[in-house]
Order: sequence, then structure tokens, then C-alpha cells
Amino acid sequence: MFLLGYDIGSSSIKAALVNVDTNQVVNIVQYPTIEMDIIARQPGWAEQQPHVWWSNLCQATKELINKSRNVSPADIKGIGVSYQMHGLVLIDKDQNVLRPSIIWCDSRAVEIGEEAFNSLGSEKCFTHLLNSPGNFTASKLKWVKDNEPEIIEKAYKFLLPGDYIAMKLTGEVSTTIQGLSEGILWDYKRNSVAEFLLQHYGVSTDLVPDYTPAFQSEGQLSQSAAELLGLKSGIPVSYRAGDQPNNAMSLGVLEPGEIAATGGTSGVVYGVVDEKISDKESRVNSFAHVNYTHDQTRIGILLCINGAGIQYSWVKKQLASEGINYVDMERMMSSVPINSDGLRIFPFGNGAERMLGNKNLGSHVVNLHFNRHTRAHYYRAALEGIAFSFVYGMEMMKEMGLNVRVIKVGNDNLFQSSVFANTICALVDAEIQVVETTGAVGAAKAAGIASGIYSDLKDAFKEQKIVTQYDRPGSNSVYHHGYRQWVSDLEKILKNHN
Repeated sequence: MFLLGYDIGSSSIKAALVNVDTNQVVNIVQYPTIEMDIIARQPGWAEQQPHVWWSNLCQATKELINKSRNVSPADIKGIGVSYQMHGLVLIDKDQNVLRPSIIWCDSRAVEIGEEAFNSLGSEKCFTHLLNSPGNFTASKLKWVKDNEPEIIEKAYKFLLPGDYIAMKLTGEVSTTIQGLSEGILWDYKRNSVAEFLLQHYGVSTDLVPDYTPAFQSEGQLSQSAAELLGLKSGIPVSYRAGDQPNNAMSLGVLEPGEIAATGGTSGVVYGVVDEKISDKESRVNSFAHVNYTHDQTRIGILLCINGAGIQYSWVKKQLASEGINYVDMERMMSSVPINSDGLRIFPFGNGAERMLGNKNLGSHVVNLHFNRHTRAHYYRAALEGIAFSFVYGMEMMKEMGLNVRVIKVGNDNLFQSSVFANTICALVDAEIQVVETTGAVGAAKAAGIASGIYSDLKDAFKEQKIVTQYDRPGSNSVYHHGYRQWVSDLEKILKNHN
């Protein structure tokens, strides 16, 4: 018996097959091997074509099945979907996509969210939404209404990226409570859709899809989709969640006090609490965790840094010689001292950063010396700058009451770098556990819960292998010196930006 999981990222699609009987991962496939394009028609915009996600998912599935020759498609008993959060997909009644998806790192709706926050008032927003409307899906929907009214007139429903994929798999149109919460469309006080925000935006509630729990059979794989995927029709699609809550779940982060992190295209720290709390400055956001219910409050406190892995991949593409990979870069930078001989880089070049007051700063390089700094210095400074931004955000989370002592991370992102991980360990006085899992594997296992294969989440994720552990260093003063310089420069950049 097997379970199939997908992770729909903005860089690639991952597909994983898990053997339920052995609790082993059969295979994982990533497609495409190069990053998917992000369309930026104007500064601060970021869009992708949903049909590209679907096409790549189909290709990834075929490759996965071909690699898993001993697995019969008839033995796959569930499908789970993890997806990039906060995006907007608009469809008509025939399930045709009406425009490119406005994705998570798009900044065009910042002012719309700020206007709604000021008009509705902080008390209303924080008690009902746990957040400012911000630059999330609801505000992006308002942007389309104001700027592309012909699209809204044709629209039947809005979807999040994972809802779109579920629709393509099953033919059914729906969302989840967790999905609505990440779009700032869930009213926690009334336990219903945040109609007051939609009314403020002048958006019809008819555009909201029906919603279901995250763990529930949300339809079955259709015959047409099965033919495209090389699978058997009728497989239940029984789980759907945003990538960061899903990543936390995959790492076993389910209960208050547990912390997860990831360093992909964006950087994220995610902690779970049992109270409906919020950051009054909206630098850090609160969403319904995968195990949130009306009766059990589980809120994920999410710090998101748009400019993280995307900065490091940019550095590799633009500065590394042909044939140089990330392992080579790590080896080269190990010869460079901590703090990169004074070179400091700020990774804020991928849209507005919520933890910086939704400012779109762009990346900055400070104190570059042509006669002293090499490519290896640049590699290290780029990673240190991302690590410093994580620490800067985690200080905000500590202010909200999160106790950061052990951080769980996956083994397929920036935390594979000892330079990156050790920098964070030293500055937050925590240990980092690298767990052998991925979002696609987590989504696959989660699909087994609604099917009754696992009794609950703890049963599904009870066996986790720690592949690496980074411990608190004995001496960290040199790290703190570099971090203080970095923060001082950031404050100057923020002041000049105002």
C-alpha cells in the first residue's frame, strides 16, 4: 500500500511515494530540474501560470511512477497536496483560469491591505483575522477587482494554488479553513468566512468556494486526470495544506512550543501556539495550523522572509563559474572567516518584506572591497545575510512569547549548509535538528489520515530520523559582533528608504 504526495512550489514541483507498510520513502522526484519562471511584468509583481504547475506535476508523476517500477498504480490509496501559500487563482464556471496567478511574493496589494487595516481598525482585524489584511490573497482579489474588472465579471470562484491543483485532480472546486486563513479570509471569532472584509473590498462572497477540513476526502482522482498522470482513477485526494504548515507537520511540529524552519526560495520560521494571538505590528503572521479545529486551537505563528534561498541561487547563477555547485561553494567559503571580512549583504530583493513593515528595499551590499573580497567572501556573506535575517525575525517571535530552543528543519534546503545553520545556532542559542523528510513526503503521509491508514498525525509522523544536528557553539561573540553590524546597517537602510 502506497501514498502519493505533492509539494507545489514556486521553483519546482516535488512528488513523493511512501510505502505505508515499511514507512519508507520509495522515491522522490523534482520537476523541472531548473527553477520555474516567475513573471514580473512590473517592479514588485510576481506571477506564474497555473497550467505550468499542472503540466510539471503531470511530468513529475510520470517520472515518479517510472522510477518506482515495483509499485502498481492500483496500490496507491491516497493523494495529499502541499502548496505555495497566499496565491490567487481565478477561474470561470468551466474551470478555465482567467489570468496568471498572483503569487506569494507579489507586492502590488500592499497599499490595499494597509487601507483596509486603517479603515476597519486594528482591534477588528486582530480579534477577527489575527492579522492585518496585508498583502495576502484577499487584498490581491481586491486589486483585480479594481484594475481588471472584466476578469472579476467572468470569475466564478477564487482559489489558492493548492485548490487549483486539487481541482485539476478531481474536477471539484473547494478550499479549506486553513486556506482561507492564509488568505486572511477566515473570521476566528465567528468561525466563518470573513464576510466583513469582503464587503469592505466590495467583493461578492459568491466568489468564495465551499470549504472542507484539511484532512478529508475532497474528491477522487478523475479519469481524465488519471490518464495524464499515469495513475488509476478513483484515488481519494484527502489532504491539502499550505507549504509552511505542511512543512511543520512533516517535521512533527504540531503542539505549542514546537518550532520548524525552512530555507527555500523564501525563508520561514514557524511556531505553534494554543492561543489566538497576533503581532500588533503585523511583522509576523498567525494562521490556522493543519490540526486547527473549532474545538482545538492550534495557531501557526509564521515569519516569512521573501528574500532567502532566491538570493543564494541568484549568487550561484551570476557569480559562480560554470560547473560549480553548492557543495563547491560551501567548501570555498569555509576558508573565509566568520563575518566575511566585513562584507555584509541584505537579502531583501524579492518583494515587500512583512517583517520590515512591508517595505520593498531591494538587496543591498555593504562594505565590498575589491582588493580584499573574493567570490568565496561573497558566497559566505550572502548566506550570513540570510541567516541574520532569520535571527532578526526570530527576535520578534520571542517577543510574542515563543521559546526558541530546538528548531526542526528538513534536509533539502539552506540548512544543509553548516555555515548557515551554525550562524543561526550561535545567535539564537538553539540547536537545529535536520530531519529526513520533505514537504511532499509529509503530504503523502497526511493523505493516509483521512483514509484511516493512520489513526492521527502523531501516528503518521512517529518515526523521524535526525540526520544532522547543529549544537550551540561554545563561543559565539564573533557571530554577535557581525550581527550587530548587520542590524546597524539595516536600520540605516530602512531610515533612508523612508
